[in-house]
Parts: sequence; C-alpha cells; structure tokens
Amino acid sequence: MNFGLNNPLAAIAALLVSGQAVYADDVVINLGYAAAEGSSYAVLADKFAELAEEYSDGTVDVKVRCCGQLMGEDEAFKAMQLGTVDMHIITGNNISPHFPLMDAFVLPYIFEDKAHAYRVLEGEVGEDFSQKLQEATGVHLLTFGFVGDRDFYNSRNPITTMADMSGLKVRVPRNQVMIDTFTEFGAAPIPLPWADTPTALQTGTVEGADNGTSFIQSQKFYEIMPYFTVLEHFNYFSPLFASERIMDKLDDDQREAVMRAAREAGIYQKEEMTARVTEIRDFLLGEGGMETVEFDRTDFIAAGQRVQDNYASDKGEDFQSLVGEIRAAAE
Repeated sequence: MNFGLNNPLAAIAALLVSGQAVYADDVVINLGYAAAEGSSYAVLADKFAELAEEYSDGTVDVKVRCCGQLMGEDEAFKAMQLGTVDMHIITGNNISPHFPLMDAFVLPYIFEDKAHAYRVLEGEVGEDFSQKLQEATGVHLLTFGFVGDRDFYNSRNPITTMADMSGLKVRVPRNQVMIDTFTEFGAAPIPLPWADTPTALQTGTVEGADNGTSFIQSQKFYEIMPYFTVLEHFNYFSPLFASERIMDKLDDDQREAVMRAAREAGIYQKEEMTARVTEIRDFLLGEGGMETVEFDRTDFIAAGQRVQDNYASDKGEDFQSLVGEIRAAAE
C-alpha cells in the first residue's frame, strides 16, 4: 500500500498529527487567590486572565480560582515551589517565611508615600529583588501590582493616640515584623492565618486587625467592627507568582504573552484600586456605619522607626543593603 504524500489517507493522518501538536501546545493555568470575589486580588487575577488569553491568541487559558479554592496563602508559596499550584496571588508579608528578604518591604512606615513605593518596586530595586527570589526559591514574581495601606479597625475603642492600643488583642499574620510592630505599639498581637481571621473577629478572640481597605469592605468587617483608623502603618501589595513548572510549559511566545499580561494587569490593578480607595473609605464611614476620630500618628511613626532599625541591625548584610536602597529611593 502506498503511504506517500499523494495518498489521501496519509494526508489526513498528517493533518491529525499536526492538529494534535497544536492542541498539545495549549496551556491551562490555574490561578488562585484566597480573598473574596470583588477584592483587589480579583481585579488583578481577572485582568491577567483576560490579557493572557488575548496576547497568546487563545493558547493560554487561565482558570481563576477565588476564595481559597486552591488553598490558603500560608500554603500556596510552598505549593508553587513543589509545582502543585500553577499561579497564586499572595500578600507580600506572607512570603517572608519562605524568603525573609521580603520583610524589608513589610517594615512599618518604610515607604514615605505611594510614589516612593512604586519607585522601589517598579524600578531596579524591585527587579533585582524578583531575580533573587526566583534564584532562591524557584518561584517567579510576575508583578507587584497595586500598593495599598493596611487600615486598622477594632471593636474596643477609637484610636486617638498609641496609648489607645494598650493591651488590644490584634490579629496579625504569621509575620514577625508585624508581630513586633504591634508589640511596639503596645498591643497584644495574636498571629492567625487569614482563613481563621473572620471567625476570630466575630467571636471576640481578637478585638481588632488590619487589612487593605478593599478587604474590609469585601469581607464585610464593617458589620462587626465599629472603629476605623487610617493608620497607614503598613503598606501592602499582593504580587502575582508563578511556579517554575508552569513557566517551563510555555513556549517563547506564550511566555512573552504571560509576562506582558502580568505587567499590564499590574498597572491596571494599580490604577483601578487607587481610584477606589477613597470611595471605599467613604462607604465604610458612611453606609458601612464605622466611626473614626482624629488621631496623632507621631508615636506610631517613632515606634515604626525603632522596628526598622532593629531589623536592619539584626538581619544581615543583604537585608541591610535592601533597606538602604529603599530609604535612598525616597530622596
């Protein structure tokens, strides 16, 4: 039997093989985040999924899994190292147990303002940091995204000075910088994973906490926490991370599409969430029923500076160098 190129059966077989090869190159990416739908995480994840599909001509299909469907933040980074999770958005402070250099960005009042933060994260300092993280952990940091403030809220009393924090049971992530900061503030920090936080607030196990402004709205904490304070003690950002395993599945064009989508989604999230913050705070203090008072930030800033100095002296040369680079970028 002739199986040459002129044979119709051979031509059909060749087309089938070719079609299978194209199909095999398609990549499905599961992208998780632990926050609620409508949070700032969703803004980043949904835009990235849209752009990745567009820029890859449909060969990359991003499945967004919200609300901890894949796993919680405390487990997600390790899972990406193992290759069991493709991509995940994780709050920066939850990276510190896996890559301690991240704590330099977590330090209280380390950024003078948002412009300072973006100069650091979007410039050479952030690029160098991302490279070091990848080399040390095998996990790719695709975009830092939006930088917001962790607003403070509690059920015990309004915050007018740092003295009002005395003994307050405050939920903090399992991050030593944040634990030490609230200790310096005079509070009683209680480390809890994010998944346990809503219940702890509802039951009174903790009396207060801090979150990005949008999270206080999306999690409806305004329904159980009457007092709101724009303390601006910590900045937060929620980078988009990818495992080495999923990045290795991408061909050159797909990788370029994914990287471009991540960059542009990060810019979109920054612009979108920056515009929303004032509206959200107005909601919390209006329809949300929360109460705020004028307060003096002086003692908080001094306490934050003490934490910065303590960590810079104890964490080693790389940490000290990064803190110096961050501070220098403010000038």
